[in-house]
Amino acid sequence: MSNALIIVPTYNESESLTAVLDRILEAAPDSDVLVIDDNSPDGTGSIADTYAAAHAHVSVLHRERKSGLGPAYIAGFRLAFEHDYDWVVEIDADGSHDPAVIPTLLGIARGVTADLVIGSRWVRGGRVDGWNVLRHMISRAGNSYARLALQSKIYDLTAGFRVIRVEKLRQIHLETIASSGYCFQIEIADRVESEGGTVIEHPITFVERASGMSKMHLGIVVEAFIRITGWGIRRSIRGF
Repeated sequence: MSNALIIVPTYNESESLTAVLDRILEAAPDSDVLVIDDNSPDGTGSIADTYAAAHAHVSVLHRERKSGLGPAYIAGFRLAFEHDYDWVVEIDADGSHDPAVIPTLLGIARGVTADLVIGSRWVRGGRVDGWNVLRHMISRAGNSYARLALQSKIYDLTAGFRVIRVEKLRQIHLETIASSGYCFQIEIADRVESEGGTVIEHPITFVERASGMSKMHLGIVVEAFIRITGWGIRRSIRGF
């Protein structure tokens, strides 16, 4: 069995999923891939099932309803626990992340036994293609606010392309993770960093999706702002 599980959460990604899975298997043929579909109404789950039937390294977890990125990833993490994987890889299903970078991220993680390796847009050498000025400003501002509030050294706390050591995930008590939207990525990174884990950021190029609809909406932004502010206030109080 592979010691890495690549987790691909999906919701309405029928247009991009097959191509993304092809690229993942090409880049990391010895890793296992888990597609987690939240009952996509566009048939993504059926596409994933058909693909998995033809590829031994791919499996599919169907969830009854859409309940957010965080719960989907936690379900995947628990399967990684059950099957004794050493590493999990998070990657989006919309083609924004280049699967060819997976071996590099895994190589960094294995080489220094890092707890978290982030494919980062906002370190030297990282970049985003296809965003307008407003989206750049929103992402930059959100990451800067989270970094300041949490007293973090991580530049891309919201990044969704990353490798995490499973043993570290076991230690951070997933049952206490509260976030459901993209704030989940911030919460996991903050837990790893604040508990003394080794975090490395590697520059990547993030490409705006070519098909499908973004899952970002106002509720996700509000959740992140409220949670980050609360965590930051509690951390400041403890520091006095």
